[in-house]
Amino acid sequence: MTNSRPEVSLVVPCHDEAANLSTLYGRVRAVMDESGKSWEMVCINDGSKDDTLERLLTLHEKDPRIVVIDLSRNFGKEAALTAGLDYARGECAIPLDADLQDPPELIPVLLAKWQEGYEVVNAVRLSRDGESWAKRASAHVFYRILNRISEVAIPEDTGDFRLLSRPVLEAIKMLPERRRFMKGLFAWVGFRTTQVYYRREPRNAGNTKWNYRRLLNLAVEGITSFSQVPLRLAAHLGLMVSILAFLYAIYMVIGTLVYGNPVKGYPSLMVVVLFLGGVQLLALGIIGEYISRIYEESKQRPIYLVKNTWLRGTDRKED
Repeated sequence: MTNSRPEVSLVVPCHDEAANLSTLYGRVRAVMDESGKSWEMVCINDGSKDDTLERLLTLHEKDPRIVVIDLSRNFGKEAALTAGLDYARGECAIPLDADLQDPPELIPVLLAKWQEGYEVVNAVRLSRDGESWAKRASAHVFYRILNRISEVAIPEDTGDFRLLSRPVLEAIKMLPERRRFMKGLFAWVGFRTTQVYYRREPRNAGNTKWNYRRLLNLAVEGITSFSQVPLRLAAHLGLMVSILAFLYAIYMVIGTLVYGNPVKGYPSLMVVVLFLGGVQLLALGIIGEYISRIYEESKQRPIYLVKNTWLRGTDRKED
């Protein structure tokens, strides 16, 4: 058993990715062995229902550089990624998707920038092959809207694929929030940053777990995590509607005094009532989203729970 720290930790969240693991390992091993860097690949089994765990353990037995973290259930990618970064022992860490959309062959380019002195190296997507036009367009719009309303500049067209140096990893470990938007946290900690560009490949095998509902939830998570603009927007909208309602009331009073009070106006009354009701519900929904975050944080539950670990040079460990 060796306790020496590897130079590079590859962090791979896995949820039902059994079909991709052999190809992923082969490509990672070829790239990393050629680089001459000592390395480990920290694989997090995030409540997979297929034989992902069994295949990970087979790889671990074949190559002890494969570290396996088995979570007690599916906690979601953000939590699984957090677990992987917590267990990563390398001088730097590189989050990597198991579906091979982020090519391992780009790793030497990230490492070269790290050796130049950069502490964060973002991999920016020039294209997103294999994804629908709607998904590409929505992602493009989301990151640009988020940057306009966020106090922290979040790199556009950049996923989790990036290099994080050890000081950055230690800084991220200090962030206590339970509901996490990792792309924002990576940007929030700062440090000397640069970027490289690549073309994102289609999935190697299997189907994506990110349907539009989950993507929408992630977008809401990102906006509420890094911007208070929606709350301010709700307040401004309420003020604007109040002013319009006051002006309309003046108009109605003057109209009644000048023209009398014919019993008309039911359509306009319904429009006003429905509009005001819609604005109130929208504002309550925005406020409720932020309150739900306060509620989740107040419970102080752990971000994830580990069931078993298979570490470098060790047998199974119960946690």
